[in-house]
Amino acid sequence: MKLLEGKVAIITGASRGIGKGIAEAFVAQGATVAFSYVSSDEKAKALEQELSKGSGVAKGFKSDAADFDQAQALVDAVVEEFGRVDILVNNAGITRDNLLMRMTEEAWDDVIRINLKSVFNLTKAVMRTMLKQRSGSIINMSSVVGVGGNAGQSNYAASKAGILGFTKSVAQELGSRSIRCNAIAPGFIETEMTDALDEATVQGWRDSIPLKRGGTTEDVANLTLFLASDMSAYITGQVINVDGGMLM
Repeated sequence: MKLLEGKVAIITGASRGIGKGIAEAFVAQGATVAFSYVSSDEKAKALEQELSKGSGVAKGFKSDAADFDQAQALVDAVVEEFGRVDILVNNAGITRDNLLMRMTEEAWDDVIRINLKSVFNLTKAVMRTMLKQRSGSIINMSSVVGVGGNAGQSNYAASKAGILGFTKSVAQELGSRSIRCNAIAPGFIETEMTDALDEATVQGWRDSIPLKRGGTTEDVANLTLFLASDMSAYITGQVINVDGGMLM
């Protein structure tokens, strides 16, 4: 039997990179995947078709995770179509990097709204369904930057650190109903975004990591799969780094 057989998962920010890798892993392990997107209907339809090859079941829902009402409407639509929500992966996020002295209020607000408020919005929206089920796994995508900070990313670090406190609080509030909440803190993960960077710079980052390589989307997806499945039934309120030993 597949690890997520019969389970329904909502994944935000699944159109590329880590989110797409998680969606692929979930579908491969039997989950029905509902993913949200905010821009291209055409790209969402292509992803839906890609994930639904073979016996996979996936559907895209146009919804801004940073909007409270849209988040609730998304969950309502998923429950109406699939009957339940077993897993929520809060993965939507952006960067607006700059030194604090040059950072605009808009850059601060955008990052906090999309990275942190979206986690509140979706978690709040799935609570009623999961409480009725007396089960659920919520997985929030943080970052090693949220754990250790990083110059030029004060807004991003604040948003990702906020996710950690939120995760631990939700785990305490919902644990008695068998609803788990954990956070993942990826390090340097090589995606299409890093492909655009100078190779010497990327190699320098690899060399500074104890495992001497950048992470892959599969590395993060594998941990997400574990936390989503019943294999992690006694794990909640935890922050797990996927960083090759970058932070010790």
